[in-house]
Amino acid sequence: MKVLLLGPSRPIIEQCIGRSGDVVQQMEERLHIEHPILEGVEFIVSYGYRYMVPADVLARFASRAVNLHISLLPWNRGADPNLWSYLENTPKGVTIHVLDSGLDTGPILAQIETPFLESDTLRTSYESLTKHLESLFCDLWPELRRGDAAITPQHGGGTIHRSAEKQAYEHLLTNGWDTPVMDLVGRALK
Repeated sequence: MKVLLLGPSRPIIEQCIGRSGDVVQQMEERLHIEHPILEGVEFIVSYGYRYMVPADVLARFASRAVNLHISLLPWNRGADPNLWSYLENTPKGVTIHVLDSGLDTGPILAQIETPFLESDTLRTSYESLTKHLESLFCDLWPELRRGDAAITPQHGGGTIHRSAEKQAYEHLLTNGWDTPVMDLVGRALK
């Protein structure tokens, strides 16, 4: 099967897909229905992709297009989910969900709530979330490719953020990615 990976190169994800004998093509640019890369594609995996996948592309793939997201949906949809999980002190975790026309609103295929350590920084918590998400995907890939993974609808509530919202809190990132997460917990609620 030919799988399109949308977003930056993800060696672990590519290896998991490849172990099934599938071929991965990866791209970061904006996708449209006429893009030649779609020729022969049977499955789409979005992970760190900066664009919304167009509705006409999603219609072609139905439930064979998934997104890997470093938050425990419905919390922290959209941009900078790791940061917002601390700023708003919301549940932390990772989710794999079906892509739909909304922003991280599709039905959930799998998710794991993850703890954080008081010694974590934004960098170490991101690295931990990435490992959990990639492991979850590798475990789930056989079911995804067969089309028999269980699907659970997302319910209302949660939060959503756009990239521009981060600007109001950048002054709190005193050490950039190495800022201790304990310095950020609940700061957006004050």
